[in-house]
Amino acid sequence: MPLSRVLRRDAKAIFQAAVDAAQPETAVIAALKRIPTHRFRRIFVLGAGKASAAMAHAVEQTLGAHVTTGLINTKDGHLADLKRIRLNECGHPVPDQRGVDGARQIAALATEASADDLVLCLISGGGSALLPLPAAPITLAEKQDTTKLLLGCGATIHELNAVRKHLSVIKGGQLARLAAPATVVSLMLSDVVGDPLDVIGSGPTAPDPSTFQSAWTVIEKYGLATRLPASVRTRLQAGLRGTVDDTPKLGDACFARTRNLVIGSNLLAVKAAAAKAKDLGYKPVVLSTTIEGETKDVAFMHAAIAREARATGRPSKPPVCFISGGETTVTIRGDGLGGRNQEFALAAAIVLNGQPGVLAFSGGTDGTDGPTDAAGAMADGDSVQRAAKLGLNAALALGRNDSYHFFAPLGDLVKTGPTGTNVMDVRLMLLR
Repeated sequence: MPLSRVLRRDAKAIFQAAVDAAQPETAVIAALKRIPTHRFRRIFVLGAGKASAAMAHAVEQTLGAHVTTGLINTKDGHLADLKRIRLNECGHPVPDQRGVDGARQIAALATEASADDLVLCLISGGGSALLPLPAAPITLAEKQDTTKLLLGCGATIHELNAVRKHLSVIKGGQLARLAAPATVVSLMLSDVVGDPLDVIGSGPTAPDPSTFQSAWTVIEKYGLATRLPASVRTRLQAGLRGTVDDTPKLGDACFARTRNLVIGSNLLAVKAAAAKAKDLGYKPVVLSTTIEGETKDVAFMHAAIAREARATGRPSKPPVCFISGGETTVTIRGDGLGGRNQEFALAAAIVLNGQPGVLAFSGGTDGTDGPTDAAGAMADGDSVQRAAKLGLNAALALGRNDSYHFFAPLGDLVKTGPTGTNVMDVRLMLLR
């Protein structure tokens, strides 16, 4: 088998091992064993996220008829076979009216809970966009515009959530406030570097350390003050003046009966990737599970490490598999189609051009990379030249953020479909 095919086969197998290790069913079932669910009169199951349907399926498998009712907002296509918990498909990454309608019903169910009830919240990556309930008079369209502005500027997930929490009546601990005095237990699948409770899904049941001042600082950082919808600017400025209540903080009474449990993370996926790489004959080298930053810069760094390993054997000699996790961002400057994982592979391809026996691979563990049907892409030392023969220019494609249309003709898009989990990205550099 040609080496290029061996590398692609191995990369796919290593990535699949990472995805399999992050499946939420086992973790949810284990967590439920630690919760005395039999003590509660009623159990409400609420939540949002790209993996929340799979999480809800595990809840139904474990609790069965003990589940009173429930509603989950999930991304289109990220489904599961449920009997007692309703699924509401919505738009992601840009929230839509279906998300608003579902979030409103979730808020209403939370307020129905009483002191002898359990509100079981299932939160995973994507929960922020999938749980939109704008504070009046902000409209959905105005919140969408604000989200697009922040995404287009390359704002980090922390910055994006700081703003979104202060435009919402459900995020930033406010779902716990609505559910009080019920017992609230949140099972969280983390897609955020460091697994901070207040950032996963915008922390609907966690104390919020960010403030209206934090949100406004983000707006000023990216020069968006004059570009915001008027209603958004008015609310943030009202919060700065103290005429709008801030999100609940640590010590607030609404958290007295609330527990937030992280049951899955990127670290678990990366460990599984390393184990699979070893089984396939590579020396696994985990670079980091907390990598953030501009995607192409991160790709250049990974590719430089691969070139160094090839040339000098540092930090490890081939066969080696360099592995990293985390979640990067793309500052959109062009009119192309792609996502952060595809852009990583494209930027790496440029640096690796002409290098033998090396493959760059990057994939989102949720199976979705940006607004595309791909989870990511892969590239080797021949990708740039193969594309050139088809009339494609790698540098121009990178400048246009058009990685999807670069890799599609090469057959190097990674398409998994919805995976049922979401623990950020896994990146690989394979050398043989």
